[in-house]
Amino acid sequence: MSTSPSTYVLRPSRLSDLPHIERIARAAAIGVTSLPEDTDRLLEKVRRSIHSFDSDVDAPTEETYFFVLEEISSGHVAGVSGITASAGFHDRFYSYRNEIVVHTSRSLDLSNRIHVLHLCHDLSGYSLLTSFYIEPHLESSPWPQLLSRARLLYMAEHPERFADRVAAESPGLCDDAGHCPFWDAVGRRFFNMDYAQAERIAGGRSKSFIAELMPQAPIYVTLLPEQARLAIGQLHPSAELPFSILMDEGFDENTYVDLFDGGPTVHARLDTLRTPRGSRRMPVRFGQPAGELFIALNTATSNPRSSIVRGQIRDGVFLIGAQDGGLLEIVEGDELRIASLNATPTGGE
Repeated sequence: MSTSPSTYVLRPSRLSDLPHIERIARAAAIGVTSLPEDTDRLLEKVRRSIHSFDSDVDAPTEETYFFVLEEISSGHVAGVSGITASAGFHDRFYSYRNEIVVHTSRSLDLSNRIHVLHLCHDLSGYSLLTSFYIEPHLESSPWPQLLSRARLLYMAEHPERFADRVAAESPGLCDDAGHCPFWDAVGRRFFNMDYAQAERIAGGRSKSFIAELMPQAPIYVTLLPEQARLAIGQLHPSAELPFSILMDEGFDENTYVDLFDGGPTVHARLDTLRTPRGSRRMPVRFGQPAGELFIALNTATSNPRSSIVRGQIRDGVFLIGAQDGGLLEIVEGDELRIASLNATPTGGE
C-alpha cells in the first residue's frame, strides 16, 4: 500500500446509496438473508439504520446499523456490513446447538456418543454482525479487514448501544441452483418449498417461523443423509473470507449452526475479541507519519467514519496525515479509536 492508503472509507448508509446496495444484494450469495434482493426491504433497512444512528440509546433494543464501503475518488460503494443491536428483540433468535448425547445399555455393556442438534434460542439478545459483502476485486486487499473490524471498533466505542456478547451467521453449503443439502434433509421435510424460496421469505426477517414449525425434538445427525451430515458447520465459498476474519478475532465456531443451511454461527464476548481488546482511544496530531497501518474510527455516534491510515503513536498522541484527518472528518485534538491492521495487539484502553 502507498504512504496514504485511505482510498476507501466506511460510513453509515444513506438513502442515495440504495442503487449501489441493490446491486450488491443481487451479487450476494444465497443465504445472506440480511441482504434481501428486494428494493422495499433494502430501503427500509437503510431507513432503520439512519434512525438508529441518530437515536439516543442507553441499552440495545431494535436498532440496526448498516455501513457502506465508499471509494473516495468516485463515490462507488464497493461493500457493505452491518450490526443488529439485539438479535431476536421482537422474535427469538433460533439456532441449532451442537451437542453430544451418550446412550448406554448396562445389560449389553455398550455406550454410544451420538451427535444431535438441539433447536435453541441461546443467542437471543446477542448483538449480531450481519450483511458482509465486498466486491471480488478487493478480496485480497486490506479493505475486508476494515469492512468487518471497524464494526467492532464502533461497538467498543459505544458499548451502551450493544450487548456484551456478539454472534455472526455464515452462509452454509448450497449450489448455484439453490440446492442445499442440509435444508433438503431437514427443513424441506416440514415446508413445501426449496431453500431459495425459504431464504427469500426470510429475507432479512426473523427466522422464527421456521423454528415454530420445526419439530422440537433433537435431530439425530446419524439419521441424516451423508451429504447433509457433511454440510453441518461447512461454509459457502463466498463466506470463507469474512469467516476467516472472524476466526482471527477469536470467535467460537463449534457450538451453533444455522437453521436453514447448517452453516456455522460463531459467538464470543465482545471484550475478548482481538480488535476491541487491542483498541485504544487517542488524541490526534497531524504530521508526516512513517509508522504502521491502523484501522481508525472517529468517535462520532451518528456519523462514524473509519478507514485504514498510516499512523504513529508518539508522546501520547496519534500522528496521522492531515489528508486522512479530513477523510475521517476530524481536526487536531480530536480523538480516534484505533487498532493495528496487522499486528496482534498487546494492550488497549
